[in-house]
Amino acid sequence: MVEIQGRQLKLSNLDKVLYPATGFTKGQVIDYYAHIAPVLVPHLAARPLTLKRYPNGVDSEYFFEKNATAHRPDWIKTAPIWSESNRRNVNYILADDLPTVIWMANLAAIELHPSLSLAKNIDCPTMMVFDLDPGPPANIVQCAQVGMWLREVFEHFGLQSFPKTSGSKGLQIYVPLNTPSSYENTKPFSHALARLLEDQHRELVVSDMKKELRKGKVLVDWSQNDEHKTTIAVYSLRAREHPTVSTPVKWDEVEQLLRKKDPGLLVFEAGQVLKRMEKMGDLFEPVLKLKQKLPKLAADVGASVSARAASEARGMSALAGTGLEIAAQAGSKKKTARPASKNPATGKKTRKI
Repeated sequence: MVEIQGRQLKLSNLDKVLYPATGFTKGQVIDYYAHIAPVLVPHLAARPLTLKRYPNGVDSEYFFEKNATAHRPDWIKTAPIWSESNRRNVNYILADDLPTVIWMANLAAIELHPSLSLAKNIDCPTMMVFDLDPGPPANIVQCAQVGMWLREVFEHFGLQSFPKTSGSKGLQIYVPLNTPSSYENTKPFSHALARLLEDQHRELVVSDMKKELRKGKVLVDWSQNDEHKTTIAVYSLRAREHPTVSTPVKWDEVEQLLRKKDPGLLVFEAGQVLKRMEKMGDLFEPVLKLKQKLPKLAADVGASVSARAASEARGMSALAGTGLEIAAQAGSKKKTARPASKNPATGKKTRKI
């Protein structure tokens, strides 16, 4: 039994290996989360949290846990969120403090997946996210290129964006909002941007999740902007062969990766992330605080999607039209296209916006 910030916790099986390839133990998982908590907790606090638990290690069966286990300390905070599919409230954990984080780690909750919304206003996302997922032989190098294109579009809208690694194969781009919004705005808006990138860079970008379309390309997964979905938390461990972490990075690190074409430059394990945190602080802090509004165009995009609900064919046409409208507003400052370049994954040429 240990006491953490006045809370009594019983920790068990600390020597149990959860990462067989490296010998990384449950005790080391708990230790990592204990030390990263000062920067992790603010990104989890007050958000409904889904746990991905690996009781027998990352090579064994896992399960998602949305509804907080009944066998929990009475001080663990939860939030009832209505589930249409289950026709009942689901009591999500709120990881608002260090003791809760340690308690979750002791459950072998290796991966933490928070909502884009706060529990008190579940219909209002505080951020927009794009998950850049490479289809082999593409890798995080190609994701870096797509991320740079995304940043350029955001800059034309006067929006700041922040990159982090997924801790797995790809890169994720976050756009903080922290202003009144809704998924009815962010989801179609993000879809239109994904379609725009696909239209401008067909040799490298795809916005459709069908696997047969993704070989050698980067999926711009806009669908994460949904109240029913979650994205891996910044600073969360991933259940990979090694204890890699979803790590916030600087844009100049993304640019360096693109120049050197070395995927290893943006792979960080638990110990490395703790050192980065000590040196750099929380690179993702602006995602919690920066107030930005989507351009008015978002309302027009929403109208397009509503039209699609009435008629799929007409709606898809409307969405394509919206993409062109965005292209006109967020196009390159230069009138002429940049010289064509080769897709590093396929060797084919692609043009840039």
